[in-house]
Amino acid sequence: MKKFVLAAAAVLFVMPAVQAADDPVATRKAIMQSVAASAGLSGGMMKGEIAYSPAAGKAAIASLNAAALSFGAFFPAGSEAAPGTTASPKIWEDSAGFAAALAKFSAATGAAAQASGKDGPADVDALKAAVGPILASCKSCHEVYRVQK
Repeated sequence: MKKFVLAAAAVLFVMPAVQAADDPVATRKAIMQSVAASAGLSGGMMKGEIAYSPAAGKAAIASLNAAALSFGAFFPAGSEAAPGTTASPKIWEDSAGFAAALAKFSAATGAAAQASGKDGPADVDALKAAVGPILASCKSCHEVYRVQK
């Protein structure tokens, strides 16, 4: 039952992206919401605010990896002027740099997915080792390619 609940939660992280597929700005926002949910779950477990579960760690990492593999496809030319976007114009001005940031995100999530194995990170320290580089990648990308409020 526990695994079913965690699997259902992982699906819920990704569902908004599926629903917004015909709108690239809405899709990338939905993907970022799934990243925020996964980062929140991971961070809560790493801080001891949420009881650690290898399956939950695996679900969070899988969601982050799915986001990393799909996110870059939702920045077509012209979407930088969309209302409500927090994507910086620098994404389109420095497309090679943005592509490198996405590659760093993808590499970090891929390594975490590989390290987490079939059952998820064995303990909180393993989760920290796997997720730490992902969160660092998120932070560095947001510092450059997101409009700061």
